[in-house]
Order: sequence, then structure tokens, then C-alpha cells
Amino acid sequence: MTTTPPAEPHADIAQRFLEDFHHVATIGATEHQGVERQAATDADRRTRDWFTAFARERGWQVECDHIGNLFATVELRPGAPAVLTGSHLDSQPRGGRFDGAYGVLASLHAAAEIERRVRDGQLRPDYNLVVVDWFNEEGSRFAPSIMGSSVYTGLMDRDEIAAVRDAEGTSVGEALAAIGYLGTSTGPEEVAGYAEIHIEQGRILEQEGIALGAVDSSWYTQKLDIEVLGEQSHTGATAMADRRDALVGAAQVIMLVRDICSEFPDGTLVSSVGQMTVEPNSPIVVNSRVHLVADLRANDPVIVQQARDRLMERFQRAAEAERLEIVARDFDIRPNRYYPEAGVALQERVAAELGLSVRRMQTMAGHDSVAMNTITPSVMMFIPSVDGVSHCEREFTEDGDMVNGVHALTAVLAELLTGALDGVEYPGSAPAEGQG
Repeated sequence: MTTTPPAEPHADIAQRFLEDFHHVATIGATEHQGVERQAATDADRRTRDWFTAFARERGWQVECDHIGNLFATVELRPGAPAVLTGSHLDSQPRGGRFDGAYGVLASLHAAAEIERRVRDGQLRPDYNLVVVDWFNEEGSRFAPSIMGSSVYTGLMDRDEIAAVRDAEGTSVGEALAAIGYLGTSTGPEEVAGYAEIHIEQGRILEQEGIALGAVDSSWYTQKLDIEVLGEQSHTGATAMADRRDALVGAAQVIMLVRDICSEFPDGTLVSSVGQMTVEPNSPIVVNSRVHLVADLRANDPVIVQQARDRLMERFQRAAEAERLEIVARDFDIRPNRYYPEAGVALQERVAAELGLSVRRMQTMAGHDSVAMNTITPSVMMFIPSVDGVSHCEREFTEDGDMVNGVHALTAVLAELLTGALDGVEYPGSAPAEGQG
């Protein structure tokens, strides 16, 4: 059920947005209304082609940078810096059709409405507007996630990321070249602000009947890259006492990662093993190697560090008990990030003007805005998710909630384009006064 009656200052925007959103959801569609559009696959290419066509039909300039980020520039003030808005079109395997894609489609339609207002003399912007599809936000085919925006913001090295390979041995650079989206530009050079809208991927807004979430900070995240090494042998002929089964060790690692959460107050730590590769993965062979990726997240970095340290000790105990080698290394560590207080307050003001309910909240998931907030004042907006479900085909958000978000994003962008966050500090890794 839609949480609030849709705010529709321009009803035709809603109709055009919904038609396009539901069309794009057919690209890479799965049998249960999800999508499969992993980064730099043919389905990802087709959504990028659609994005490019949408922009060029309106006379917008489209460019692709050297890590596959796609930018569509709406020139409103020649020579001026740009306000960026967008999200990502890639998906998880058998993922949902809303995650990421909603933010890109909402940004495209908000940009079209902004251009109309400027043309009609209703808005006089100080900046240009750029809609972006960030490359490989999901990190399913190529790890880590939030790849394109992290390269753009300098948090990751472009050459190192271009050399990352998927499970089949294809590099990022090779995959982008194969679909025709390995560009040569570096994207917009002067950025005056960034706004992103996304489904919540949680239950808070739906349960409280609230239309918009104004995100003020993100959780601390850290991953562990884990190898469990044993010895390959025959499942039928090898005595149980002689086995060094890496999969048995991996099973213990998985349970240790899950159970560590029970040692901390409820709701303060989440953890999982989200990826596993087994070798040689034959039905009559004791496995010799298992590769896993564990994910630990909490609002408090101390909790993550304590959980990580306990796990490292327990992995070694499990290795000794099973006569295995377990090697775990830290990677993809992301600190808490804090969005500017002025950007959060801006969302609250816009919501009030549109007659929409709003609340402040955190994001436990990572988003491209987290990276962007390290280089420019950034705004992160949420709309409700039914049952809080995401990264699966059952992911769903009501049309009315999506339309409310498009209107709110349009209003926020109008404010950013006229200097609402000019001079605002964006602390990134430290809370602003009144936050935290």
C-alpha cells in the first residue's frame, strides 16, 4: 500500500516515468519479475543503450569514462560546474528490478522536468545537471562493490580496478570493451553536489507509514577474504581420520560468521558469508580448497573490530581441529560516512512542501552516494520497500511511492542547482554537529 497519496505537481511526469520504469524492468527480466543484469553483461549493455537513447533524444551529451561510468549532461549554464544525480543499472544475480534502476530512472525524469522548468523560465540554475549510471555498484560479477563511483572519487585506483577479474577470468577492462562501454573520459571535473534516491531495502519506512527517508549516515563495513585449504582425496576410499576436507572447515567458518552476532546486543551487528567457491567440486572428491567472502557491518566500528578479531582466533582453532589451513585477510573496509546536515534538512523541507511524511535514518547498505559524499555535499533519499526485501526477485515498491520519490528528487535537484548546499561542509568520516 502506498504510504502517502502521491504528490503530483505534474501528473504527466508520473505517467512517463512509470512507463519507462516498467519497460526497463523487461531488460534482463527473470521468470519471477526480477532482473539479471550483472555488470558489463549483455543485459547491462542493453540498459545502458536505453539510457543513452533517452538522453540523446533530448539533446543531452552522453559520455562514458575510463571505468564504464555513463554520464548524460543537461547543459543549463554553459561552463559551470555540475550537480550530479543517479544510481546504477546493474543488478545482483536474479536480483530485484528496483534496486539501483529506480534511482537512475527517477534521475532521468527529474532532469527532464528540470530542463522544462528552465526552458519555461521557472528556474534559473547556477549549475549544469548530469545524470549518471555508475558502473558495477553491486559487486556481484566483479568485487568489490561501489566500483565505478569509488574510482571516480579517487577512493579506488582505476588501473587496479580495470584489472580485476571475474570467476571466468575476464577483466573489468575486457568486459567493458566487449559491450562497447570502455570510455576514455574522466567524467565531470567540477562537481557542485550529488543527489541519489533509492529504495530503502529495509522495513522502517513501510512499517511506520512514512513516504521518504532522509539518510544522515552509513554503517561501518568490513569484509574478510577467506581461503580454506585442505587436501583432495577420494570420498569413498579415504578413511575419515585421514581426510582434510576444506568444505568441512568452510562450513564451520560459515557458522562462526553467523553466530558471532549473538555475542553483541540485538540489532547492532549483521554478518554473512555471501560468496563461496569450492574446488574441485566433484561428487566423489573430498574438496581441497574453498574460497569465501564474509561481510561484517555495524554502526559502531568497535563492534566490527571485536567481531573480526574473535573470528580470526576461532578460524585458527577450527583449522587446527580439522588439520586445515585457514587464511583470512581484511579487504573492502568502509568507515562510517555522514551526510551534510544541511542536505538532510533540505529533504525535510522539500517533503513538507510536497505534503509528504519524512524521517531521518541511517543506511546499513552501501550506495554510490557514500563515495560521492567524500568529494561533494551529497543527499541520499529513500522510499519504502515492501517487506524490506531486496537483492531478490520478490523486491517490490509501489508505483505511488516511486512517483512520490521522483517529485521529491526533482525538488531537491532544483534546490541544489540554485546553490542550496553551496559552501556546505561534507564531513564524510565525521559527524556534523547534531549528528551521530
